[in-house]
Amino acid sequence: MRSHASAAAAAASSATVNTRTSQLYSEITPNEIKLQLEKYLKKREVLNADEIEKAERGKVLGGTKGNKVLDFISGAPSKEFVIEDVPNVFDYDQLTKYGYSSLVTPIMELGGRRAVYDLMGMKAPPTKGPPPKVVTPKIVIDRTGADDEGRYSGLKMGLGMDDDAMAEALAKASQKSKEGKGLRKRIMEETYEQPFADKRNVGPRQTPDWTPEAIDELTKKQGQAQSWARRSRANRMVTDDGELLVLNFPMTAYCLFTSFLSAFAYGKSTPTFLNMVGMSDTTFSDLLQAPGLILILTCIGSSFYSASVLAPPLNRSSLVWAFKGLCGGPFAILELRELDPLISRAEYDKENNNTGL
Repeated sequence: MRSHASAAAAAASSATVNTRTSQLYSEITPNEIKLQLEKYLKKREVLNADEIEKAERGKVLGGTKGNKVLDFISGAPSKEFVIEDVPNVFDYDQLTKYGYSSLVTPIMELGGRRAVYDLMGMKAPPTKGPPPKVVTPKIVIDRTGADDEGRYSGLKMGLGMDDDAMAEALAKASQKSKEGKGLRKRIMEETYEQPFADKRNVGPRQTPDWTPEAIDELTKKQGQAQSWARRSRANRMVTDDGELLVLNFPMTAYCLFTSFLSAFAYGKSTPTFLNMVGMSDTTFSDLLQAPGLILILTCIGSSFYSASVLAPPLNRSSLVWAFKGLCGGPFAILELRELDPLISRAEYDKENNNTGL
């Protein structure tokens, strides 16, 4: 209830303000209007408004108004139009533009703009005739081609022509296609102007005008792409289970043993653990440091040897076998030596064709 009451009060106050404003405007005398218009004319003279308005002549308004989205889709909220005439001095939009919109209502009550010219002792501009009637073209689909020369004209080239005339027509068509000219007249559907469209969409055609040269170029590019795909597939290696990033049982056992021994030999909590089990002498842990260091160096050496020496001649992945050598140590070297070299897809297909597989 309170919200309805507050809304009603706001509407009443707004109506009161509008009433007072209209009463205030209606109370302005012609002499006061004349004084305000003299100030308005001085302001126009200072700002050189006449030259500014003349410079606006010929400017295009409406249309997409610089909106990139509307420009892309060729859609416009209003039709674009060209400013052809210079506005008159006492036009209402000119009064509003230069800060004298409060005089619009009094001028209307005084008799309009032409009465203001008499009030100011100025010659009124000549009246303009009625605006031209806008005729919206209607689309008429001609199914028979009786009134549309551009429709079904493609069939005429192959009908009623001898070989010489046909060759001449084909030569002219090829020349027009190279020059970018159309081979037929535009049909009525193409000349129809859609509402709220400003014809600025310059995107690619949905169906391009193919020429023999364009078709040959496209076929050449497709052939190059297919040839590159075949070469890439032929040079690709056929992998096996040895290229998987998986450790077998000996490598896993070696990795766990090396990790446990190194942690026990070099761990900071090892002396505390030995004291807990009654072995206060650190000789045992000192003895394990040498084997632990040897195992660590063996892993590093196996990783380097597998990745740089053994894997490349066998066409194996250096990264995979560097990881396996680091974890599995010499067991990775033993497994890598037992593997066969990888062959390419082309060699694999050739062997299968020769063996009848």
